[in-house]
Amino acid sequence: MSSSVENRPVNSGPRRNNGPDMRRVVYRETHSPRAVVSVVAAALVLVLAAYGVLESGVHAVGQPAWLIEPQVAAQRIVDLPAGTSPLLLAAIGGVLAMAGLIFLLSGILPGKRARHLLAGGREEGLPAVVVDDEVIASSLARRARLAANVTPEQVMVIVSQRQVLVNVRPTSGVPVDQDRVLEAVRDELDQMLLEPAPVPRVNVTPSGVIGA
Repeated sequence: MSSSVENRPVNSGPRRNNGPDMRRVVYRETHSPRAVVSVVAAALVLVLAAYGVLESGVHAVGQPAWLIEPQVAAQRIVDLPAGTSPLLLAAIGGVLAMAGLIFLLSGILPGKRARHLLAGGREEGLPAVVVDDEVIASSLARRARLAANVTPEQVMVIVSQRQVLVNVRPTSGVPVDQDRVLEAVRDELDQMLLEPAPVPRVNVTPSGVIGA
């Protein structure tokens, strides 16, 4: 669990020549890069293109094909699904559909990391602070535990971009004030000034644990 702090102000005006563009820095820290997916896609295209050139070159000099003749491969594709097992076709189609879905989602989804920006860092003269969601969850769990008067093992906090879910398992025979826990979590979030601001929700399980 860690947080990253950029000790340079975020400017609302034009970028200064003597410093980095903090908007780009913050974006890079809060969003996942697409380099891995791009490299994989480029590698696949490169391998297929190289194989096609190799088979064409071998065929041009009158040598036997390494795997399959280009004309034969093209004819088999045209003749599909004739001569091919339906199970094999389904497997190939499933793999291609899954790969296509991965590339599609990687291209259209925002790809945000499990991090939040402290909104106060956008003010002039203040550092831009990016905090891991695990750090936020730990702080919220502490406030929820104190408000519910339970042990750390009885509180679990899940932080996402738009929501904070606090699960509390009460001690048997000791009721938990759900509204009090929710108010404590809201107060902690208000002090953090997270951006985007997640909406807290508290869930108290009906079954409790035996106290020590």
